[in-house]
Order: sequence, then structure tokens, then C-alpha cells
Amino acid sequence: MMADIQYSNGQKPKRWIAPRKITPEAEKQLSIYPAAFRQVLYHRGFDTAVKAHDFLQGSTEENDPFAMKGMDEAVALLLATIQAGKSIVVYGDYDVDGVTATALLVQAIRLLNGNTREYIPNRFDEGYGLNSDAIEMLRGQGTDLIITVDCGIRSVREAELARKLGMRLIISDHHHPLGMVPPADVVICPRQEGDVYPYKDLAGVGIAYKITRALFQQAGLDPREAAQWLDLVALGTVSDIAPLTDENRLLVKRGLHLLQTKPRQGIFSLMAVADIKRPGALTAADIGFKLGPRLNAAGRMESALDALHLLMSSDAQEAGLLAQKLQIQNADRQDRTLQNQKFAESQLTDIANLPILISFGSEEEFHSGIVGLVAARLVECHYRPTVIGVIGEEYTRASCRSIDEFHITRALDECADLMVRHGGHSKAAGFTVLNENREELKERLLEIAARQLKPEDLIPGIQFDAETGLNELQAPLLAFLEQMEPTGNENPKPIFLTRGLQVLRKCRIGHEKTHLRMTVRDENGTVVDAVAFRLGDWADNMPEKIDILYHFELNEYNGQMSFQLNVRDIRPSEN
Repeated sequence: MMADIQYSNGQKPKRWIAPRKITPEAEKQLSIYPAAFRQVLYHRGFDTAVKAHDFLQGSTEENDPFAMKGMDEAVALLLATIQAGKSIVVYGDYDVDGVTATALLVQAIRLLNGNTREYIPNRFDEGYGLNSDAIEMLRGQGTDLIITVDCGIRSVREAELARKLGMRLIISDHHHPLGMVPPADVVICPRQEGDVYPYKDLAGVGIAYKITRALFQQAGLDPREAAQWLDLVALGTVSDIAPLTDENRLLVKRGLHLLQTKPRQGIFSLMAVADIKRPGALTAADIGFKLGPRLNAAGRMESALDALHLLMSSDAQEAGLLAQKLQIQNADRQDRTLQNQKFAESQLTDIANLPILISFGSEEEFHSGIVGLVAARLVECHYRPTVIGVIGEEYTRASCRSIDEFHITRALDECADLMVRHGGHSKAAGFTVLNENREELKERLLEIAARQLKPEDLIPGIQFDAETGLNELQAPLLAFLEQMEPTGNENPKPIFLTRGLQVLRKCRIGHEKTHLRMTVRDENGTVVDAVAFRLGDWADNMPEKIDILYHFELNEYNGQMSFQLNVRDIRPSEN
């Protein structure tokens, strides 16, 4: 039976999902690894010595950028425009993926002496992606060619306008097309029909990097020179929650090495304000939880140009000031997210019986820059797909976040006739709808969610990789776990289960006292320290013995290194 615990952040108890038990044959194949790690490898599908070795060593070869549909034509058009001295605008998005892609391509074109500048639409005035007003303005300023990064694959009308105005247009995007591909001069998108590029999950910045490699090769430069921007690729890929598999894993691993050894000035300054004490040990998690949110805060709270200028700055004083500004914006973003979350929950009645949470509010009630974060927090707390929208004079603009069991963009596709625009991924999307269609859209989404989701789909689960005793948590295991890095989406950090632990010490920690620090001992007498974020309420309701799910990691405190359990969930032990 579950303890009567209501977590301080409103989270509910979770299902613990056991892995496939390793077979005797796989035990033999993987015998060189510690027992707990053998189970991890088997659970991830690496059931032979060769598969395990290849995964841990990682790929060393990047895919040929010219395998991407449209790459030859895009590079030829870019080079011709550069050589003619014509004006090129790199048109990005205001999230970290879009900002890093913009910074990368602008600097690459400038290295080739191209006449280029950036354009990132303002979230509040223009919204996501290509927009007609921006295209007309850029044409009026003498722009000859626009190349998009991380946007544009659904911008059919805007591409038609660019053509009408006599502008050349290259669209590069990683999102899913919807029906007709825009009538641009060239479209680069691994997900478009007829594209044979072998890896479909590159982020927008990953595609910008592939364009740069191809551009350098055709310009007579060593394409490996593009590797100087792999730090930006790592930042954008991890922040966009792209899968850390295959080529993404290779690019992020190389980018992390750059960030650890030769951080550019802007990132160095950002690390300082983000309290990253050991830049040389930077991880993908540090990007996801520390650097990425601060870079995103610029576009959410004011203008993404601050983040772009930080990434492109080589001046220590300028970078320091910009980093401080992002730090302040991020703190403001955190406060407002909590306020907006509380408002949304106050508007939603009978949450337990709703298959999808939908809340619309005025600009005073919801900050339009953080509605996606509010939706994500509601998903985390209530495990339901969530839509949060800001009602404007004519339109409502909304952000959506979802759960594994519900593909939010496909649900929106079923309602395309009601919306002005929409797009996204399986678990994150956005849309714009005329106010007169808003309630009908809400009702249709409720119907779709009710039809697709079963009650058991709405109970969150945690998949663990292996059950082990604390005595197996030793340095060799940690060394192999580190070889799995970078971890993230589709290559998560392994989760272990240990049962029947006695809690020797416990206390609340953190500014709001919502976290838990404790020391635990197993039946063999092994003692380990543990930290449990957002699980502080267990300090007041601790059972005699507990089972825990956790990550095994190395912790630094006051210059001392020690093993630590980073606890994901707790339940009373049945032992």
C-alpha cells in the first residue's frame, strides 16, 4: 500500500515498471561488466558483447550532409548569393535550438565573407516561425535570400509571399511537414517525403551544422572546420529535447567536449551565473537544467536576441552583462511560472476526471512567454496532456505539452480546420486559433483525448533498468555509467531499484524546503547518502523501511567527492 503522502509539488504516486530480466545467454555475452550494468545493457537492447561495445564506444562517423534532400541545391544557391555580395538573412526561432542554429549559420556565412545578418521574430509581437510582416520588412530592407533554421516547414503562404516579392527562400527545419511542402527555392528537412538521409532526429541546429559542413566542402574549405560550432549543436540539441541517439549522440558528445575544454566567452559567462562549479565536467543534464533554461528565458521574457548576442559575443564585459541579464530573466520566469500554474489549477475543476487539461486566460492571467512551461508543470503534476492559451483581441495562442500515451500534434492535426496554424512534436506543440473557434477546438480536443486515452494511461510510470543492492554501487559501475553519456531523451540516465532500506538520517533542504536529504542503509550494512528533489514531504512521513528508485552518481561537496543516490521516487517497503 502507498504511504499517505501528497508531494509538496502536487505530484502523485507512480507505477514502477520493471525491466525485462536478463537471459543466461546475455549474461555470458556481457560477463565483463558489473552485474547491475549487465541488466542495464540488456534492458536497453544491447544483449551481445558487440552491441554493448559499439554503444559504449559510440559512432565516430557523421552522415554525409549531401544525402539530405535539397542540400546540393541549397549550397549552390548560398554560394552564388555569397559570391555575388547579395544580402542573406538567417531567420531563426526564439528557443535555444533556433538561437544556436542562427548563431552557427550567421558565423559560418560570415567566415565565407558573406553579407549576412540574423532575424529572430519576437514571441510576443510576431509569434513562431515565418510571418508575412517580417518577410515584407526584410524585402524592403534589401534582403535577397532568406534561409530559415528550425522553422518554416509549414509556412506555405509565407513562402508564396516571398516568391511573389522576388526573394529567394531556403527552408531548413526538423519539424514534421503537414501536407504540402512550402514552395520555397529549396526545402531541407529530413522528415520530408523522398528524403533518404539515414537519421531523421537532428535538431534544427543539427541541420544548420550539416548545411555548414556541406557549404564549406563546396567552398573548398575543410568541412571539419564546422566542428568549431559543435558546442552550439550540443546546446540546441539537448535544450530541444531531441533524442540523444545515433548521430545526435555523436554530435552532442563532441560538443560537450568543446564546452568542457574551450567554452566560448558567452557560454563561459553563462556557466558562471548558472553556478556550474566544474565546467570541465559539464554534462548534458547541466545543459538541460542550467544553461538551456537561462538561454530560453531571454525569448520567453523579453527578446531572444539577448541570448543570440551572448552566444556570439567575444567581449568578456559584454558577455558578463548579458549573462547577468539572462540570470535575472530566468528568476523572473521561475516566479511567474509558479504563479501561472496556480491560476491554471484554480480554473480547472475535477482534474482527476479530465482526459486533457485545457485552460485559456487573458494576458494578465497568463504570461505568453511561459505558457509552455506552465503546461509542462501541469503534465508533471497531474499526468495529463495540457493546453495553456493566452486570449488576445482576435486570436488565442496556446502551447501544449503531453504524455507518452498521447501524440499531441496528431490530435491537433485532426482539428486543423479550426486553427490558423499549428505544429510541433509528439509531446510538445503550439497553435493559433481564432477566438470564435476556441471553444469548439476545446470540445474537439476533449473528445479526441477521451477517445484515445484509457484510465490506466493517466497513471504516471517510472521505468527502472535494474534492481541492485547498495554494495554493488562501486567505482567500476560508475565508470561504465559515465560511458553511457550523454544521456537524455531516448537514452535516459539509468534508474536502479533497491528495496528494504533503513533511513538513518533525514532532513528537508532547499530554499522552500521541498527537497529531501537522507542517509540510508541496506540489510548488508552498506550506507550511502541520498538526495530526493521535490520529495521533501517524506521527511515528515518516513516509513520504517523504504524502497527507492534512483540514479547512481558522483557528488562534489566542499571539494570532496562521494557516491550519492539521486532519488526519483520512494515507497514504503513491503519487506
